[in-house]
Amino acid sequence: MTATVTPAVTAAAFPPAPVQRVIALLNQVPFDVLILVARAATFSVFIHSGLQKLSDWNATLMLFRDEYKVPILPPEVAAYMAASMELGLSSLVLLGFATRISALGLLGMVSVIQIFVYPQAWPDHIQWLAFMIFIVCRGPGAYSLDALIGGFIRRRRAPAA
Repeated sequence: MTATVTPAVTAAAFPPAPVQRVIALLNQVPFDVLILVARAATFSVFIHSGLQKLSDWNATLMLFRDEYKVPILPPEVAAYMAASMELGLSSLVLLGFATRISALGLLGMVSVIQIFVYPQAWPDHIQWLAFMIFIVCRGPGAYSLDALIGGFIRRRRAPAA
């Protein structure tokens, strides 16, 4: 019986050097750039929905009365709230102003939609959750009004050197 020899795979050989270089380049992409993409994605999803509601308000009210049936809230109130949140909170997220609380508001709205209106739409909603939870957990990044205002406040509070 002959013994089979399996080649030893060393840590240096896997992944191959070109793959390691690509991974190293990807690891250098700053968080502040990545979070901009998440903020833009959040804005894109919700601004389109809000603008669509505004484009035909009578149809929007009819949808809230006949199809959406949000619990507790009257359909007219729910329609105004949804359009306001989609337009307002998504714009705040894009600007990076009150970003975490704005993203939380949108997550709350998505939760209501998922639970009460379109429970079968979880494949879309989980994608939205993925980029919004990133914003909530890590904040808006350096390229935001939150960072600009926070830096200004910290400088004002810092003792004179």
